[in-house]
Amino acid sequence: MLDPAPRYQGHRSYSYLEPHSDYRVFTLAKEVGRVPEHDLGLTDAQRARVTRLLTEHTAISLHEHPVILPEDVRELRAYNRTARQRTGYEGLARSGLTAVFDNFMAGASCVTSENGWKWNDLIYALGMRMSDLYKQDHVFLATSLADIHAAKRDGRLALVAGLECSSPIENELDRIDILYGFGVRQLGIAYSQANMLGGGLSEKHDGGLTHFGRRAVDRMNKLGIAIDISHSGDQTCLDVIEASRVPVFITHAGARAVWDTSRMKPDEVIRACAERGGVIGIEAAPHTTLSEAHKHHSIESVMDHFTYCVDLVGIDHVTFGPDTMFGDHVGVHNTYAGNYAHDAGNRPEHPRVEYVSGVENPGEAFGNIVGWLVKHDYSDDEIAKVIGGNTIRVLEQVW
Repeated sequence: MLDPAPRYQGHRSYSYLEPHSDYRVFTLAKEVGRVPEHDLGLTDAQRARVTRLLTEHTAISLHEHPVILPEDVRELRAYNRTARQRTGYEGLARSGLTAVFDNFMAGASCVTSENGWKWNDLIYALGMRMSDLYKQDHVFLATSLADIHAAKRDGRLALVAGLECSSPIENELDRIDILYGFGVRQLGIAYSQANMLGGGLSEKHDGGLTHFGRRAVDRMNKLGIAIDISHSGDQTCLDVIEASRVPVFITHAGARAVWDTSRMKPDEVIRACAERGGVIGIEAAPHTTLSEAHKHHSIESVMDHFTYCVDLVGIDHVTFGPDTMFGDHVGVHNTYAGNYAHDAGNRPEHPRVEYVSGVENPGEAFGNIVGWLVKHDYSDDEIAKVIGGNTIRVLEQVW
């Protein structure tokens, strides 16, 4: 893990309030050192190059949930019901990132409903996290490319607010404007299950983008909200790419040709996204981006998807959206499996892991990703593109 950013002054979430009186206290997972560091076998010169690349170039994680989970994952539902999810400032300070697309935990923010994705719960999640964000000076809400460039200049970390599912807007188009007003700059169409906008990837039949969905895409285009199709069904993905006047993101997924599940994207969708100028961010959540060559999920499995996508559509259309958090991610999946409905059909047999070595949390992911790219002799220009440059190019058109 990298050295902490000088700007970070040790802030802990809600430390300005009185514990036990103002909020319920939970023992939280470690942000640093929860699992052993992944050894890439880099030389001193390679490690120095990693540090230089992250210092010189803008690094943007296209999809994360940089919150701290309870140490005991059995307390997760009780923790989320308080709406006070803690931001992992200490871990983020060691990430080397310039910007992070924070997709909150709307599907798990079950304050008023055990089923998640409710408008009121979403507002709780946004408001609580933002109230804490404003009490420190290292991480700040970014709503423009100028903010991301300023973060690089000032040694800060730009947090881009996003949501991987539009279900909370229900059939209220103006709620997209409200979210924009709250600072949200990225929205997913559907999260696995179908909604008013279109089909989710867990549905056996995907009817594609609905009439309301086309109106929602148009509104996002007009406002300047980046569109994510990671959890949408294949036909809905193609329809969104066609309907949008600007490129769209697959913020966190992989290639179905490498690992045959509905959570991964077929070549047709990846190509269509790239042909319209879009980018795919490679996913690293446990038991997603596996490969036949590396069935034990680790950074090696993840990078099999990266190299495949680069070969398929070119290095200008690939980046990383590791989709990590601080704590037991496997425990989150187990706790909320009924809420998320990730995959339809059977999954290929593979070993279960407790965590994905090398990309376990937002603090370590990009340092190891850049380390892997350095070890495999990618050029400085190529690395600059895939860790942030490609994302900036799309945001120049979208925002």
